[in-house]
Amino acid sequence: MDVNAAVAAAAAIAGLCTGVIAMLAFRWSEREQRQPTRTSLRPDSNAALPPGVDTVLSVLSSSAVVLDESDSVVKASSAAYALGLVRGGRLSVEAMLHMARDTRRDGEIRQVELDLPRRGTGRGEALAVSARVAPLGSRLVLLLVEDLTEARRIEAVRRDFVANVSHELKTPVGALSLLSEAVMDASDDPEAVERFAGRMQIEATRLTNLVQELIDLSRVQNDDPLEDAEPVRVEELVAEAIDRCRQQAGSKQITMASGGTADLFVWGNRGQLAAALGNLVENAVNYSPARTRVGIAARQLVAPGGDLIEIAVTDQGIGISEKDRERVFERFYRVDPARSRATGGTGLGLAIVKHVAASHGGEVTVWSSEGQGSTFTLRLPESGVVRGRTTGGPLIVNGRSVDDEGPYETDTFEPFPAPEALP
Repeated sequence: MDVNAAVAAAAAIAGLCTGVIAMLAFRWSEREQRQPTRTSLRPDSNAALPPGVDTVLSVLSSSAVVLDESDSVVKASSAAYALGLVRGGRLSVEAMLHMARDTRRDGEIRQVELDLPRRGTGRGEALAVSARVAPLGSRLVLLLVEDLTEARRIEAVRRDFVANVSHELKTPVGALSLLSEAVMDASDDPEAVERFAGRMQIEATRLTNLVQELIDLSRVQNDDPLEDAEPVRVEELVAEAIDRCRQQAGSKQITMASGGTADLFVWGNRGQLAAALGNLVENAVNYSPARTRVGIAARQLVAPGGDLIEIAVTDQGIGISEKDRERVFERFYRVDPARSRATGGTGLGLAIVKHVAASHGGEVTVWSSEGQGSTFTLRLPESGVVRGRTTGGPLIVNGRSVDDEGPYETDTFEPFPAPEALP
């Protein structure tokens, strides 16, 4: 009996211990569930969110922060943390905190736009936000913050673009108005009429080119070039670019040479690619002195993400200074405004090239030295249609060399080196 009693006592003690452990585990589990998290920072039942608010806040695109009577954060979205609005369970922006207190006091909805320092940068870049504070029930305050940085940047670009377009259109229109008055006043002088009419034709052509390039720029920005993509032979693009500038080059006795790797293909919209390369070659001709040389070379580059086709256009023109090289692809930016106007340039050609390259998954870069010339390099993804290639020799399109007319060389032209290899 003594043994049985001892066994029974031991079993009772074991059961009691098990019960105590189970109770402690249950209490620990409840405590863990009540620990604050990034989206639910306070377990106080008095500060609980009204039914359905949690679900609504989770789907809002704006950064959301809910504050209680003591200005502690009851709930905050991940975007609020990313913007740096909440730190250590408190709202870190003093101006928003004052708004929340005022709204809690009088119940009025408030909204303000602020410029906040951007987290993680030492350059003083501002983050533009719109903050709106509203009461949420009787104890809580809701803060919604919208990031306006990108919207402001786009608006600034649009505003500058409209201002530049207005200025560029005003110049030829004003010139046409003045020239038409001059023609009327010189109606009895045939030579003067002929001279003024010639100037009117130049300004009208310039206006037409500007409008057309504005249309082209709008098209390449809005259209998806890969919807009508096809394998495009690089040699044909080069031939079209040369034909486009044949007259200008001939009048200045500029020798155009082409070469590089044959049988290269790129994937994209043929019309946009032809316009981009044509703009590069036309710029090279327009900004080159008489009796100089413009070269176009193509080659294949092996890249980790897939092979690229590189088309380099090199001239012996006036060159581009270092400060201007960073801006030559901006819309309406001209290195030499007076020279650009004399050649009929609109300042949109290189901007079109940049957009075409980007929309095709490529890029355009420039190497230049003042007084020595420039090399613009267009890199585009390879189509992959043709694998066998031959190097050197003239570019042949439809059974004929692209230099059948005019002072164009192909048989003596060597492929251009990469821009960084040039002196």
